[in-house]
Amino acid sequence: MSSAKANRRAFLFLQGCTSPFFSRLGEILSNKGHQVYRINFNAGDAVYWRKLPAWNFRDPVSSLPAYLDEKFSAAGITDVVMLGDTRPVNRAAIPIAAQYGARVHVLEEGYFRPNWITLEEGGINGYSRLPNDPDWYREVGKLVPDYGPGKPVSNPMRLLALHEVGYHLPNLLNPLLYKGYRTHRPHISGVEFYGWGRRFAKMPYFEHRDKRMIEKLLRSRDPFYLLPLQLDSDSQIREHSSSGGMLYFIKKVINSFIRHAPTNTQLVIKNHPLDTGFTDYAAWIERLQRRLKIAGRILYLESGDLLSLLEHGRGVVTINSSVGISALAHNCPTIALGKAIYDMPGLTFQGTLDSFWHHCETPDQQLFHNFKNTVLHTVQINGGFYSQVGIELGAANCYQRLEQAQSPLDKLLSMTHQEALL
Repeated sequence: MSSAKANRRAFLFLQGCTSPFFSRLGEILSNKGHQVYRINFNAGDAVYWRKLPAWNFRDPVSSLPAYLDEKFSAAGITDVVMLGDTRPVNRAAIPIAAQYGARVHVLEEGYFRPNWITLEEGGINGYSRLPNDPDWYREVGKLVPDYGPGKPVSNPMRLLALHEVGYHLPNLLNPLLYKGYRTHRPHISGVEFYGWGRRFAKMPYFEHRDKRMIEKLLRSRDPFYLLPLQLDSDSQIREHSSSGGMLYFIKKVINSFIRHAPTNTQLVIKNHPLDTGFTDYAAWIERLQRRLKIAGRILYLESGDLLSLLEHGRGVVTINSSVGISALAHNCPTIALGKAIYDMPGLTFQGTLDSFWHHCETPDQQLFHNFKNTVLHTVQINGGFYSQVGIELGAANCYQRLEQAQSPLDKLLSMTHQEALL
């Protein structure tokens, strides 16, 4: 057997992003001589996969493990590619892949944005194999290149919206074509579109109002803390925290803030850009303020310049949002109350939330530099999921990473393990 044939692998693509990114990556792998397959779970999957080989799974997810076992065996699958590792249709493949010795490659939005996407072997976020040991980053930081910001990638909201429509509109046919499919999101696409449409129609008003509120806050020079909200539907909340959801978390943070934060400080709560608006956070927080008799100490924003808030804020409270990484980059004290790859001594506050308000510390910028370079080197890919330029750049770079016999993270982990034995 020739070495070229021996190096050929069989890639199975599962559910991916709402864009042509997976199909483009599949085309590159196929053109390089690898076998490429896809399992379509809904009509949107089929439309975005284009003309590459695919199977259609139309049954309930409970039947998926047996189906996957059959496909792994028949096609000799060596690698699995998926977006996120917690969707039911993706999660089911992980133990099957382990049985067959196949590698699992998980993509997701980048830990460092906007120019990067995540490509991590085995799992991401709370399931990442990145160590939470600051000393490890201090050591391996000496071994990796000094990365810059990467080639710029634009992912405008209008492109994301167009791809969302392009992916979800065909799913109206799911009751006929994919009867067993159930979305992993809390609402079907039509309901989410209604929520986004209603909220985004008001966004020009919100942006004008919030810009004035932020300008007034910064002119006053009053100290404030920032609480950026996350999506209840996000796996970071469902899988990697015990927050109980955003409303419970907001109440917990406000109660701690009122009891323990300096009396001259404010708490700024900023909504997530992709929130559907089904929960009226503004009204709920206003009622809570009246009940607690703390009117004026909580500022709620639907929009606004996050960077200016991070640059001037006294501290950031998050569960495990990527905003936490941005806060560290801006030397802003941060506490992460969920499982986050950046939650470690020297970067984030390791005490309780009650003590954070008075005793927060700025992150060690040399440690953050080592952490960032190591994460970029091991599990980040320069590229994007939505713009044509981002897709071409990201797919080409992903191909280079997938071609490697051993991931950069495995190389560093094995290297430091060997050095520890010396």
